[in-house]
Amino acid sequence: MTSTASALVEILDDLGVEYVFGYPGGRVIELLEALPDSDVDLVRPRDEREASVMAEMHGRLTGKPGVLAGQGPWIGSLGLIGQMEARLSSSPMVVLTEASERGEYSTLAPYQQARGDYGGFSLPKILDGVTKEWWFPRTPVETLRSTQLAFKHAVAGRPGPTAVILDGNAITEDVPDDPTPSAWDAREQTRTWNAAPTASDVAAAAEALQAAERPVIVAGNGVHAAEAYDELEAVADAYDCAVVTSYLGKSTYPETGERAAGVMGSFGHEGANRVVSEADALLVVGCRMNPMDTNWQAPEFIRPDEQTIIHADVDTRNAGWVYPADVGLIGDAAESLAALVDAASSDASNGWAKERAAEAREWFDVPECEDDSAPIKPQRAAKEIQAVVDEETIVTADSGNNRFWLLYYLQTPAVRTYFGSGGVGGMGWANPAAVSAALTTDRDVIAVAGDGGFSMTMNSVETAVEEGVAPTFVVLNDTSLGMVRQMQAEDGDIAGVEFHDTDFVKIADAFGAVGRRVADPGDLAGALEAGKAADVPHVIDVRIDREEDMAATLASSFYESVGGLHE
Repeated sequence: MTSTASALVEILDDLGVEYVFGYPGGRVIELLEALPDSDVDLVRPRDEREASVMAEMHGRLTGKPGVLAGQGPWIGSLGLIGQMEARLSSSPMVVLTEASERGEYSTLAPYQQARGDYGGFSLPKILDGVTKEWWFPRTPVETLRSTQLAFKHAVAGRPGPTAVILDGNAITEDVPDDPTPSAWDAREQTRTWNAAPTASDVAAAAEALQAAERPVIVAGNGVHAAEAYDELEAVADAYDCAVVTSYLGKSTYPETGERAAGVMGSFGHEGANRVVSEADALLVVGCRMNPMDTNWQAPEFIRPDEQTIIHADVDTRNAGWVYPADVGLIGDAAESLAALVDAASSDASNGWAKERAAEAREWFDVPECEDDSAPIKPQRAAKEIQAVVDEETIVTADSGNNRFWLLYYLQTPAVRTYFGSGGVGGMGWANPAAVSAALTTDRDVIAVAGDGGFSMTMNSVETAVEEGVAPTFVVLNDTSLGMVRQMQAEDGDIAGVEFHDTDFVKIADAFGAVGRRVADPGDLAGALEAGKAADVPHVIDVRIDREEDMAATLASSFYESVGGLHE
């Protein structure tokens, strides 16, 4: 007979899982003991938080579930960061964890016990609040079937995280030779099929776009999830649309393209926001229209009574969720966009989109982008990073001021060149995401974080060294929790926003990487180029001007109209 742990690893092998991101502990040890006999590699960072982000980013980039494994108490605490981001950013992910079950001792003043019995805590309840679905199998066959279903549900419809909680005999016993019910072939059991919109809805959407004089596409993260980049471009051309993106949709369309108008939202481009407000028809694709996207529903921004809204989403609940939609296109973004291309009667030409988009792109540049003063202007730093980002480079952006400076001033040259923590928006995301991206794609990767976010997960530099990948870690360093400090400055001092000046160069060296501090803007280009060309990770500590106020500089006029500072 075959052990359940070995059979579970066979499922991973059969499904083409390349990496398990995790940390040994509890009943997961049985699983990890079986990994060396497979083609699946274990990536073990320093804790479950970083592992969870790596798994989330792997799923986001590949469209296949990233696998997170670890002991239940820590998957349900540290490891929730990546799971929450996966849930809100629609990244497919499978969590293999356990309840730290102690057999006959589990109900006796339990230690680490996570089944939910008296005296312990309930891991199922914790995961129920984060994952799409979870399973708590009781037998070996249930463990195998639950794992298959976890992979299926992680990608079915709107992608997201799923979890299997391994427990007791369900992971330690052998699989019966002839079980009833059976466990089917993993590849057959996990098949999914893409949904597509109805012909009548496609016809109505095409008619509305064809008749529009100022049509605008709002491209969201759903375009990334479906890898519907060619289809997006084809629809924009067929209906002569300008293209803006949400924050999570940045780099779904090249921002150097002639139809690109930038990123909309509270700290998005003023030009992009104006383009959206001027539209007579909006095609929203794979974007739920969260408050930051919509400038907190500023009444003069998106106006359902005056604008035709066509909302394409894989989940029927999301179409028309925030604003009433005139037409809903329910299905995979690639299917919906391809159907719109087929339905176009002729290439439209309204004479508005390209000219208006060109005006909007002017907001990518300001004089500060060329400023030679020190400390370095964050706008200048963003432009220097842009200069080394080509079509084969990925930027991972953390939370805080740094991501908004990048959002605004880094003009992406191609699709899939920029990804940010914008679902739950946790600090510390960019570093492990960069390591995962380097492992997953074999492309050049640049992680950008503030000194606060970098410090949270700087152990990822060591993981990069161990795994033989070489991301460049850029720290936009203002020795503070900059966004909070600036937003609360008008109310006086606030506790907890100042950091002492950490020597990140020494930390990088200690991890086996290369560290460099850059205080002169003229030195930044060379440091970035050296980091990108190297075969070991580089940490570049960029000393930025802490008085350059992000919110005051970047907040859109629509956001200000509703009072601003909703963060």
